[in-house]
Amino acid sequence: MLIKEFRIILPMTVEEYQVAQLYSVAEASKNETGGGEGIEVIENKPYEDNGVKGQYTLKKYHLASRVPKALKLIAPKGSLEFQEEAHNAYPYCKTVVTNDYMKKNFLISIESWHKPDFGDTENVHNLPADVWAQTEVIYIDIAKDSVSSGDYKADEDPLTFHPKADGRGPLTPNWVEELKKADKNGTAKMPHMCAYKLVRCEFKKFGFQGMVEGFIQRQERRIFQNFHRQVYSWMDRWHGLTMEDIRRIEDQTKEELAEQIRKGSIRGTKVNE
Repeated sequence: MLIKEFRIILPMTVEEYQVAQLYSVAEASKNETGGGEGIEVIENKPYEDNGVKGQYTLKKYHLASRVPKALKLIAPKGSLEFQEEAHNAYPYCKTVVTNDYMKKNFLISIESWHKPDFGDTENVHNLPADVWAQTEVIYIDIAKDSVSSGDYKADEDPLTFHPKADGRGPLTPNWVEELKKADKNGTAKMPHMCAYKLVRCEFKKFGFQGMVEGFIQRQERRIFQNFHRQVYSWMDRWHGLTMEDIRRIEDQTKEELAEQIRKGSIRGTKVNE
């Protein structure tokens, strides 16, 4: 099992991020669905467990044409469907991705804590000392860190996006250090928070485990970076929305995703090999 912790600092409050993240997940899901493949929302409902209340979601990912050729070579036909279960008891969330074909031999677990700090809380997930000592911490800067040419979108660039919310940008390459200094001096014009994401991945297949687990962690970093650039750049869309608005948007998105997958299946869309 390979474990890494990613820390993403953002110019918003913890409360704003709850709305921003859920809105962005709904929008991003639409962009990844169509042609009989993509994300299918099975359940999205409130839950309570030992006095802890939150939102439970169950999704299925139909990804046959969206994985690298290296994985296709070792993945039996029909095995490229994944199940995602999420328990969102914000500000703590846990998401687990499994595969029915590989069962206990495959797992991606993402635990998230959201704190009003600059990513300086050590071992926020309370890992055992020996596990924490072997956990690599990776900071992701949504403005300064480069993205691939294929991922880059001009309208999602934090260095050029100018939100309507006062004092929120555009960000500079050194925005985190500048904000830290302003916050210390009491002159900060924007809030801040950090998303701490602990990623555990396990792929038990002799000869491929290290390669695949490393690939998964690299993909998670890429997903976190691109997604949080969207979260920031879509600020004008989600700023001011309530959780009631978000639940309505999620219900609409669930229906839209199901329709997109259904239409693709009816047309008999072929998956690119």
